[in-house]
Amino acid sequence: MRIYLDTCCLQRPFDDQTRPRIRVETEAVLAILAAIQEGELTLLRSEALEYEIGRIPDESRRNEVFAVLALASERIDITDAVEILAESLEASGLRPMDAVHVALAATARVDFFVTCDDKLLNKKPVLSGLGCKLASVLGFFQEVLT
Repeated sequence: MRIYLDTCCLQRPFDDQTRPRIRVETEAVLAILAAIQEGELTLLRSEALEYEIGRIPDESRRNEVFAVLALASERIDITDAVEILAESLEASGLRPMDAVHVALAATARVDFFVTCDDKLLNKKPVLSGLGCKLASVLGFFQEVLT
């Protein structure tokens, strides 16, 4: 199964763990990462993820998140098809970088696009029919790993 974790998922283990939601989502992310390391899931990386992670101001955190992304065994690039789909998704109400991430995942035909971003999850109806399933990190964990 091929998955795309957005930047908020990749950063979740480095967020403030005193908040219960963040702690629970971190546990789910860590379980997903373990499944990737075991070869049960295939993680994809992209130009957009590399760009966003490269903009993390804290060098230590940036390096840690890049280390997580290094678990990816496939890389997807922004193509004309990705740009066209991203523009369409942005016109449907997605924020620009979210549109790019979703377009990358859909064009690469991943099975799941996984996020912790509530605003993006609220756009689920707009994203139906893209060929990849949008899931919260907890929803993905419950559906696939339990």
